[in-house]
Amino acid sequence: MQLQGKITFIGGGAMGESIIASLIRNGSATARQICVSEPVSTRRAYLNSTYGVTTETDNGRAAAGASVVILAVKPQALGMVLSDLKGNLSAETLVLSIMAGVRIRTLRNGLNHDKIVRSMPNTPAQVGKGMTVWTVTAAVTDTDRTYAQSILEAMGQALYVEEEHYLDMATGLSGSGPGFVYLLLEAFIDAGVHIGFSRDQAQQMVLQTVEGSVELMRQSGFHAADLRNRVTSPAGTTAAGALMLERRAVRSALIDAVDAAYRRSQELGDSSDQAD
Repeated sequence: MQLQGKITFIGGGAMGESIIASLIRNGSATARQICVSEPVSTRRAYLNSTYGVTTETDNGRAAAGASVVILAVKPQALGMVLSDLKGNLSAETLVLSIMAGVRIRTLRNGLNHDKIVRSMPNTPAQVGKGMTVWTVTAAVTDTDRTYAQSILEAMGQALYVEEEHYLDMATGLSGSGPGFVYLLLEAFIDAGVHIGFSRDQAQQMVLQTVEGSVELMRQSGFHAADLRNRVTSPAGTTAAGALMLERRAVRSALIDAVDAAYRRSQELGDSSDQAD
């Protein structure tokens, strides 16, 4: 979909850049449509030279006349951003937030604005393999939804949910999930080094093993348990290793990690509500 109108990013960090790069790369938007408000001068220069986008230092000026304003700053900067944008948004402007833990109620009250999309992307969006969960307010039209979905799908897959509380769940599972995956990959690679491979060899083997396992599950449509059973021979090597993982409660630890991240997301949302 070719997006129309001015697209403003408030914040030009890694996640903002990933959306910008994806939109331009897949032809959804041109550099001339995109304006980025970014306080760091070196970052502004980089974005301008790399992508040809317009850059600004004033949030209100950057948002003027925008069809969509994408909030891509850290939650710690929320207060300043809301103050800068309040009164500077057209009633027709769509606000799309990718800020973790910041609820729609906080955005609506802080901006005095109703057309809001809240989303939770993850870091693989930087390579077009992200997972984003999103929801909208009642004021968001079907046309707005299509517009928002096109932006979010530029980063990878996007899953729409009807109720906002699923965003906290998504923060725990897909938002924080890459961090847990990298921890497991690190341990897997260390295991390869421990048994005698070089680190480069172990990394190559682990990355391909994980990528191949994911692709096999995706293409086969089998449940993870079915695929695990298919590779686990009676009294074999995989059975011996899997037994050790169960004894060390790896499964329970992963469930607890996702649950802890989910609870923390709820706490952050409560904090932003109280600050509002």
